[in-house]
Amino acid sequence: MSALGRPQDMFSDTAIQLQPIFAQWIQNTHASAPSLTAPDATASTSLTWGGGDLVAVGAKVALLPIPLGTADFLVHHIHAFTIHVTVLILLKGVLFARSSRLIPDKVNLGFRFPCDGPGRGGTCQVSAWDHVFLGLFWMYNAISVVIFHFSWKMQSDVWGSISDQGVVTHITGGNFAQSSITINGWLRDFLWAQASQVIQSYGSSLSAYGLLFLGAHFVWAFSLMFLFSGRGYWQELIESIVWAHNKLKVAPAIQPRALSIVQGRAVGVTHYLLGGIATTWAFFLARIIAVG
Repeated sequence: MSALGRPQDMFSDTAIQLQPIFAQWIQNTHASAPSLTAPDATASTSLTWGGGDLVAVGAKVALLPIPLGTADFLVHHIHAFTIHVTVLILLKGVLFARSSRLIPDKVNLGFRFPCDGPGRGGTCQVSAWDHVFLGLFWMYNAISVVIFHFSWKMQSDVWGSISDQGVVTHITGGNFAQSSITINGWLRDFLWAQASQVIQSYGSSLSAYGLLFLGAHFVWAFSLMFLFSGRGYWQELIESIVWAHNKLKVAPAIQPRALSIVQGRAVGVTHYLLGGIATTWAFFLARIIAVG
């Protein structure tokens, strides 16, 4: 709808609203607890529930009531989706670790196997190891969305500075509600806009984060080579290199072999997780140190 120039037909707080009424009910319940469900309490457990004043330290806002709207409703459902997929993958891995209707003798094939025999491509990624492998990916996806949501939401609606007149200016000017309802908004106003500090950190005290950001990106991208390329391609590539060495009379004393499918997935997911974690870590630290 945004690309068609019809913002009035989009899900947003200014068009078609999808208010997170359940989350708002939880907020209101906790905010009103001192006067209703917990009459002896002097205040609610946190200012984030609402109904309280802000907390400022050195003219910088540390905490205040967090409003929830359509954007939060959409992101909450993304959280629910990623968590459910992760749990379902792990649950399926436990239930079908030894056998299933598709492969009743799975227990004889061991903890990890690429496919149940040649020519049976439909039986790939069903071993217990593959469920660990896929579970790690979705666990990483779930956690990434959580910390991205938290970081942008806090910079948009909570963290900021307060003037002598009591006017609060948030770090990103409250752009979460309108920008996070589209994928392009996440790419433009969160990832790209907030990456400027780590990208432009060279020559400053934040340069270490910039180098880590680049290096970790390489490690993360390197993992895709193991995850998306077939083993046969690499085996033939290695054999062509060995052939070239034989022609030059510098043949190695060993016969190199490509990683198996199982080994490639293990190496790939390790690089993917470590590279992604380090990239995200450098991104967040450089950003918050620069604007804080």
